[in-house]
Amino acid sequence: MSAPTYGRVALIGLGLIASSMYWAIKRNGALAGEVTGYARSEATRATARRIGLCDRVCDSVAEAVQGADLVVLCVPVGAMGAVAEEIAPLLKPGATVTDVGSVKRDVIQSVGPHIPEGVFFIPGHPLAGTEHSGPESGFAELFDNRWCLLVPVEGTPDDPVARLRALWEGMGAHVDLMDPDHHDLVLAVTSHTPHLIAYTMVGVADDLRRVTDSEVIKYSAAGFRDFTRIAASDPTMWRDVFLTNKDATLEILGRFTEELFALQRAIRTGDGDHLHAYFTRTRAIRRGIIQAGQDTDAPDFGRGKVAKT
Repeated sequence: MSAPTYGRVALIGLGLIASSMYWAIKRNGALAGEVTGYARSEATRATARRIGLCDRVCDSVAEAVQGADLVVLCVPVGAMGAVAEEIAPLLKPGATVTDVGSVKRDVIQSVGPHIPEGVFFIPGHPLAGTEHSGPESGFAELFDNRWCLLVPVEGTPDDPVARLRALWEGMGAHVDLMDPDHHDLVLAVTSHTPHLIAYTMVGVADDLRRVTDSEVIKYSAAGFRDFTRIAASDPTMWRDVFLTNKDATLEILGRFTEELFALQRAIRTGDGDHLHAYFTRTRAIRRGIIQAGQDTDAPDFGRGKVAKT
């Protein structure tokens, strides 16, 4: 039997991503010899122990990272610098530190200075998630056929990057390497701005008192229903995302505003040709997502399987 990719993996923070990583690692027994876990909340640690999350749930971050070959920061991006500073003296020489945050430039600036000599820092970002959070929300299949972007800091040797790539591929993900600033721009387009728009749209519906709360809930069509799913995402995580990826998000929001004004003008002036051409172009993007295997042409829109009666 071949040696595992990592002898010991430490998960710091035990929410959706960390939980899913653990179950995915256990699904493929060749990835880690032992997985330790730590969460700041005593209640979260108790839940993790109850559901069997991690081989060992630790009551201190020091215990969790001791002897770890890989340390994964699964906390909100705004907290990563403080966590990195706390664990820095405890890290094993030759270990790798990575993260799962949705912003990369800020994480590099806040975490990087605390990484000691002889420890490798390889920021990462699995492009997978749901609107749910907490240790009980994870599942082994979360990363299957999804992308994980790795953003190695300058000077990182090839071997630690290849090892981390093997872990993510072993958990079912596709892996690509990307520059941190380009990563933040791409995610501003594909994730951050859409989330902000979803939060805004749901907030607008709440403000339209001519539409009662019961009508908003009862008559939610696919568009608004999907907005509410996105807008139900973890508020702490998304607060930190927007505060740490300001420039790229504001750039894409500016572009969005220009497009919105053009659509307003087309609607106001009755320019059906403009609207039809615009919607045709955006429809093609949806087809591309399906062809890339990142969704199906028959999504369930949260309905799930309907039980037969």
